[in-house]
Amino acid sequence: MTYEEAVAYIHGMYWRGSKLGLVRVTELCELLGNPQKQLKFIHVAGTNGKGSTCAMLSKILCAEGYRTGLFVSPFVDRFNERIQFNNEPISDDDLAEIITEIAPIVDSMENPATEFEVITAAAFLYYVRKQCDYVVLEVGLGGELDSTNVIDTPLLAIITAIDYDHMHILGNTIEEIASAKAGIIKDDGQVLFYGEHQDALPVLEAACKKHGARLHVVDRSSLKEGDYDLHGQTFDYRGYQELRLGLLGKYQMKNAATVIDAVELLRAQGVAISDEALRTGLKETVWPARFELLREEPPFFVDGGHNPHGVRGTVDTYQRLFPNQKAKIVMGMMRDKDVSQSIELLLPIAETFYTATPNNDRAMPSEELAELIRTFGAEATPFPTVADAVQTAANGGGPALAVGSLYMAGEVHDAFRKMKGRTEE
Repeated sequence: MTYEEAVAYIHGMYWRGSKLGLVRVTELCELLGNPQKQLKFIHVAGTNGKGSTCAMLSKILCAEGYRTGLFVSPFVDRFNERIQFNNEPISDDDLAEIITEIAPIVDSMENPATEFEVITAAAFLYYVRKQCDYVVLEVGLGGELDSTNVIDTPLLAIITAIDYDHMHILGNTIEEIASAKAGIIKDDGQVLFYGEHQDALPVLEAACKKHGARLHVVDRSSLKEGDYDLHGQTFDYRGYQELRLGLLGKYQMKNAATVIDAVELLRAQGVAISDEALRTGLKETVWPARFELLREEPPFFVDGGHNPHGVRGTVDTYQRLFPNQKAKIVMGMMRDKDVSQSIELLLPIAETFYTATPNNDRAMPSEELAELIRTFGAEATPFPTVADAVQTAANGGGPALAVGSLYMAGEVHDAFRKMKGRTEE
């Protein structure tokens, strides 16, 4: 297969849908020789903060010199971003080679694997061939029945912020959602919890007791905010002073505290990580669409906040940077999210809304979103494309923010690249 044929093959499985469960991925991994059993994992679940937490951990491990795999979803600009080695996306040739090898095996299965299951198995195979020392593995959805959960007990299971999302699959209460995330807890494991929703704690404690695992909860009482600007922030945590974080979001300090505790737990298991690698990794972490600065003057940001918990973090960060100035909001949402609450959270920072329809089957049409925003008494203008909305907001003067879905972020990036190209001509 060529690279294009490999990606088309993967996306061609879309019709099979998302089928939670480990039967198919277990069979596929067995047919591939169980590559996951040759790897050491840090497994990360949660509602929000998974990607950023994974990115920081991967950067720290790389700074220490370890051969590091990173598996994340969804991608922002290119499919290859989902499978990374030493913070570089898998090459087109490597992806084509692995999918060419896997495809006949998948096609021979009586109950063929889904798209995400094939991607997961391909990643395991790639990381074995790259001789990874450690793999930072992000859960796709939930935990217990997610295809990444085919692994044995990881070095560390991390559960980041838990909040309401994917309720039609995971449940309608924090306890039910926490129970799905707790599915990554395995026998005799080490578990680290971000520790915000106290309703989740008894669920995680019970799961740890059942599996003989040890639960650690992040204590953010010693987290102290420092300086911040458009390029990052500093903070203190426990014995660490003046840590520099390359990520902008105010919420990222909490994720970074989780990462620091994770490093301490990995050290306790014999993983050598110096303070220098910790500091370097945090400082150099760059993660797309997490309150990402695309232009400094006038400022334009893109953030993947797509549920109320995420949008609340977006708003907190914006108000810290621009306490007396409202933003032009480019907004696109999936219709299966809590759109109304997200709008309500954005109202205090919104000068006006420009709505767009992200390129996804689940997207809410821009006209429908604009109409909903107007019911809150706000001004909203629908646009036929994300690029049109971005260009209008970018040329309007003053701060602008694109928010509502990670699926829209790539289109926002594309719009900026095209605007930059026209400027340089």
